[in-house]
This record gives sequence, structure tokens and C-alpha cells, in this order.
Amino acid sequence: MDLSGAGANLTTANLYIQTNTTEAATNLADFTIFKRNASGATTITSSRDNGTTFYTQTLNLTLTYLDAKTQAELQVLAVARPYIVVEDYYGNSFLCGFENGMDCTGGTVVTGAAAGDLSGFTLTFEGLEETAPYFLDNAVTPDATQIDPTA
Repeated sequence: MDLSGAGANLTTANLYIQTNTTEAATNLADFTIFKRNASGATTITSSRDNGTTFYTQTLNLTLTYLDAKTQAELQVLAVARPYIVVEDYYGNSFLCGFENGMDCTGGTVVTGAAAGDLSGFTLTFEGLEETAPYFLDNAVTPDATQIDPTA
């Protein structure tokens, strides 16, 4: 995985997800998630008795559209234990799931009832790692073509 590209986007959060750790970075999925539709947290768990520490990396994502291509991609990601690179609102890039991958622990396909309701996908990814997510000096810039749900 080539993690040496450069870039920052201060209006969206970008997710670059590699589903197969043995293939080149050209096999990345690329999702743009608008402000307030994604969050990430890392919980540190330590046991003084056992002398162990691990980090639970959790990503909550909301994609605000429904389409067949995105659903097909998400079905692959739900079982793939991918690496996930998150570019946050401030231009910071983090690599989540570096040692063990990220598991999809839940999600929904929502159609909504009222005009203001969500029509889209929600996903939660969780990774158990020996380290916190790595800060990357530069953002990953995949060759992946984003799915256009309006096409």
C-alpha cells in the first residue's frame, strides 16, 4: 500500500479503503463523506494486572445516498477486514486497522419516511490494534474512481 501521496480537503472527510492487503493501492475504494456524517474514536484499554494495552479504533459512517453500485461495494467491505485511511475535516490522515484490519460490526440501509429523513447507508467499523491509528505525513490519493450515485 503506497501511503506517500499528498493532499487535504477541509470540507469533507475522505475514506480510502483497501480490501485486499496483497494488492496495489489502485484497488482502493474512495468515499467522500460530508461534514457531520462521520466520526472516529480510539479507546485505550490497559490492564495493569496483565501488563497489556490495546486500542479500539471505531469509525461511524453515514453515506447520504442509496444506489446499487455503492451497496455492492459496501457488501464487499463488510466482510473484507480492510485497512481504512481517514482524512478528517482538518486535513489529518489516519491509518486504521494497520495490524489486524477493520471489522464491519454493524450498519443499516435506510430509506426514510419524511422529506428530511436519511436515505442512505450507515456503517460502523471497529479495529483492535496494538497501537493507536497512525498519523500519515501525506494523504493517500487512490486511482479509484468514485461511484457517482446520481449517474
